[in-house]
Amino acid sequence: APAPPPARHLFSDPAEVEALRRNLLAWYDRCKRDLPWRTLAATEPDADRRGYAVWVSEIMLQQTQVATVIHYYNRWMQKWPTLQALAQASLEEVNELWAGLGYYSRGKRLQEAARKVVSELAGRMPRTAEDLQKLLPGVGRYTAGAIASISYGQATGVVDGNVIRVLCRLRCIGADSSSPAVIDRLWDMANVLVDRSRPGDFNQALMELGATVCVPKSPLCRECPVKQHCQAWHRKLFGKAPPVPDVEDCGAGDCPLCPPATEPWDSSLGVTNFPRKAAKKPPRVMRTATCVLERRGCHGAPEYLIVQRPSSGLLAGLWEFPSLPLAQDLQEEKEREELADHLQAWMGQPVAAKGLQFIGEVIHIFSHIHQTYVVYSLYLDGDVTLDPALSPSRWVTEDEFHASAVSTAMKKV
Repeated sequence: APAPPPARHLFSDPAEVEALRRNLLAWYDRCKRDLPWRTLAATEPDADRRGYAVWVSEIMLQQTQVATVIHYYNRWMQKWPTLQALAQASLEEVNELWAGLGYYSRGKRLQEAARKVVSELAGRMPRTAEDLQKLLPGVGRYTAGAIASISYGQATGVVDGNVIRVLCRLRCIGADSSSPAVIDRLWDMANVLVDRSRPGDFNQALMELGATVCVPKSPLCRECPVKQHCQAWHRKLFGKAPPVPDVEDCGAGDCPLCPPATEPWDSSLGVTNFPRKAAKKPPRVMRTATCVLERRGCHGAPEYLIVQRPSSGLLAGLWEFPSLPLAQDLQEEKEREELADHLQAWMGQPVAAKGLQFIGEVIHIFSHIHQTYVVYSLYLDGDVTLDPALSPSRWVTEDEFHASAVSTAMKKV
């Protein structure tokens, strides 16, 4: 069995835990940001509506910055203020409102879960983190803990990226912070720390601290309300962690939470020595040929052909210009020929590769893919009958295109 972490890495002193809670909550009451989901959670008397409001915000905030989410959140809650309203919406409507927010499966799962609550749970949100995670698709451990603590007052901790950073610095945890063993320890710490009387506020305070003060680079340590509890800060000031025992002696190399011996403390980094993360895999490189097919509409305005992507996988169910993945290092002439063959299948008539006009390249970075769109255009003179056996397709004006469920990448195209 792995060696247990020494006391230095844990919150084992009740007096220290109580002082940390008190200082953090007092700071949060003074300094918290005014965010629409916080206002709703604080003022909505109906428990199910409160839970739904927090749920939507937590799903949107996954992998997305607060400043981006606010606009989408306000539009969403105005359009679907209740679970019941969302359950009655179509996936197309959900995708249209979500367009540009990224990670599109989040919106799809949110609606699937809302329909399940209405059809199988009598419209009543689960009240505990355990039931939220077990019963709602797309709700993981963190989201369940956030909803349960903020909406229903359950004294359960949360661990997200901000909390990981704060806890790793508070306790000089230098092992790989993405490893399951370290994540389990961080959850144990979060559950020990959470304030029993104000669990939702405490969890939001911990996340707020990581988002605004204990940031990844250039943290504002002197403004931190819990710096006296932070071992990384003590080490920066005095060259070592507080007594119990010294970081160099900790576990004699067997401690599961200490930095590897090959990665010693770098005094120039200070508290940003923590957390340590495993090196990211480089993103997959992909090239896609995309053609903007244009025709003159019945009212004289240009119209463009968009087709719907498959219902699963990357950008599931969204609309795009006809596109074709390309092999790497393909010559431009061969790219044109392959794209022309692909378009011919859509239109049922020959397409000359030489007729495709090269426009340029658009680069879009997904979380795990470095995507290059090689953009061509083709003007069609006369009517075209599309094969109904292929994916859904339609002609749209420019305004209709921007109102459709299209990705940010296609808007760049």
